[in-house]
Amino acid sequence: MMDYESILSQRVQSLQPSGIRRFFDILDTMQDAISLGIGEPDFVTPWHIREAGVYSLEQGHTKYTSNAGLIRLRTAISEYLYRRFDLRYDPQKEVFVTVGGSEAIDLCIRSLLNPGDEAVIPVPSFVCYGPLVTMAQGVPVYVETKAENDFKLTPEELRSAITPRTKLLILPYPNNPTGGIMERGDLEALAEVLRGTNIMVLSDEIYAELTYGQRHVSPANLPELYERTMVVNGFSKAYAMTGWRLGYVCGPAAVIKQMLKIHQYGIMSAPTTSQYAAIEALRNGDGDIETMRASYDKRRKLMLAGFRRLGLSCFEPRGAFYMFPYIGGRGLSSEEFCTRFLKEERVAIIPGSAFGEGGEGYARVCYASSVENIETALKRLGDFLGRLS
Repeated sequence: MMDYESILSQRVQSLQPSGIRRFFDILDTMQDAISLGIGEPDFVTPWHIREAGVYSLEQGHTKYTSNAGLIRLRTAISEYLYRRFDLRYDPQKEVFVTVGGSEAIDLCIRSLLNPGDEAVIPVPSFVCYGPLVTMAQGVPVYVETKAENDFKLTPEELRSAITPRTKLLILPYPNNPTGGIMERGDLEALAEVLRGTNIMVLSDEIYAELTYGQRHVSPANLPELYERTMVVNGFSKAYAMTGWRLGYVCGPAAVIKQMLKIHQYGIMSAPTTSQYAAIEALRNGDGDIETMRASYDKRRKLMLAGFRRLGLSCFEPRGAFYMFPYIGGRGLSSEEFCTRFLKEERVAIIPGSAFGEGGEGYARVCYASSVENIETALKRLGDFLGRLS
């Protein structure tokens, strides 16, 4: 018999499976359950964007594009970033298109890290960063952010995490799972810590369009951080295009050039149909963003009020479409709480521990769901909490 344990990569075998997927596997076996777990817009991609994709197929645009993506799309990305966020990038040398934001994150990490280099990762945060650092033979250094600081990375926390081996700082804001954001003053304080170092910044800005009450500020908006920042973004959240699998990365040409080499060998080019649809999204989709964001904001307020009515402490999220209520103090771990809630009340939420040790005692709840689902889930949560007490 084949000894697969000895055949398979030890590095891959050492990775733990995503703590999110287990709940989806249970959910798949249940009828009529409500999912507030998956981080996906409940909107369908706007019709004019879908139509652009369909039209591209009718026109026979079914071949590879350039490795970096259609120049029309890269130009549209450059124009969009300047129009919406006051960021300037050369579409020829400083922008390229990837298969979702996830590929862009992976390529950035692999292009920057040598074996043993450290990457500072604030947690709770999206589950992919640490494993991708490990796969690049780097060392993830987790920094636990705190609710009392609105889950922001503080300059003191960053300074204490930096060593001579630190190569990369990952800034996942607006944040999944907490909904926390970093404002200009917060970023300026981090810039002071990074001054005089060669530490790069990977800014995952996939939720940049989903902020409430303020405009998103990128580290690249700060002159002192611009040349060290790689901006990762995409179309999944702002335009409800998760299944189109399209993202992009912008940054210094010297880094983009190396990332593009890995992309050339591993991917070739992002999906052509998706690229044509994305051009339409960027050029004519501002109204779609505003409509969806306004809807999310109403649901955000509804869910926050519901949690507070039930006596759950919850930081008010100012970005993305998640809440991170405190569910501890009931004799259950986060995973036990969420597992029982799913099985007993047929509502799926994700244990905070899936996003790092600092998430223990919390749960991620996605409000990109219908008002009806949110209201029903809140009622079921009240019943569940009543039984626990």
